[in-house]
Amino acid sequence: MIIHAFRRQLARIGEAGLIALIALMAAAPAHAALFDDTEARQRIEATNVRLDQTRRQIEERIAALEQQIKSQGLVDIFNQIEQLKSDVARLRGQLEVITFELSEAQKRQRDLYVDLDSRMRRLEAGGAAASGPAAGDVPGASASAVRSGSLGAGFGPPPSAGNVAGSPTAAAANTPRAPEGAGDANAEQRAYDAALDQFKSGNYGGAVTAFAGFVRSYPRSALAPSAQYWIGNAQFAQRDFRGAIASQRQLIAAYPESQKVPDAMLNVATSQFELGDATQSRRTLEDLIARYPQSEAAAKARQRLAIR
Repeated sequence: MIIHAFRRQLARIGEAGLIALIALMAAAPAHAALFDDTEARQRIEATNVRLDQTRRQIEERIAALEQQIKSQGLVDIFNQIEQLKSDVARLRGQLEVITFELSEAQKRQRDLYVDLDSRMRRLEAGGAAASGPAAGDVPGASASAVRSGSLGAGFGPPPSAGNVAGSPTAAAANTPRAPEGAGDANAEQRAYDAALDQFKSGNYGGAVTAFAGFVRSYPRSALAPSAQYWIGNAQFAQRDFRGAIASQRQLIAAYPESQKVPDAMLNVATSQFELGDATQSRRTLEDLIARYPQSEAAAKARQRLAIR
């Protein structure tokens, strides 16, 4: 009986232990599940933190790149502004030189007109003086007889009644005549002035044609070198720099003793510079200074070399 009761007690104890063990086993997974959820949340939070940090780093790098790009753009704009300032300064220098050249050209043109006018007056005065005594030496002599010199030789019939002083024939003989070549000189001057007017009005193509026609018509004229020079200037105004160089070199070759040669060389140097050949332009300026050191063109050449 006692043993049996003890066994039943043990059985009860065993059942209680089993129940406790089962309870413990049932509680263990719940605790493990609770632990796993907390760790997962922590990991998710840590991942979110790392993502935020990475996002901020990417945004900071993008902002830095944008700033760098903006800074580089400002540098480029600044460089362009400086280049524009340099170009403006160079153009101002060229404008001053061109203005000075235009002033000097106008001055030379006025001097040329005054010189031509004085020469024409001397020619006209000389022709009138030469024709006056011829009619007054021998009353009644015809103009043809005076020019041929028959009266001076002492030959020929005596003057007829129709050739006595006061007759219409004698009056015609006593009328002063314009010297030979005076009409050609006037036509020459008019042709040159007409071509120059084309240039002044801005019709550079017409000026080239007119001056070229003048040179063909009057190749030995004192104005021919100037006409050839203005051909090159008109071509330069049309930005035909190669044509301007060829025309000015033609002047130098055809009229090497002309006072326009230094100006022609200066125009050649300017055309070479506009074509981008700065080296050859400098050589031409140096050659100009060496060959014509006292000329106004040489002084301009020195100024340009100093600017460059």
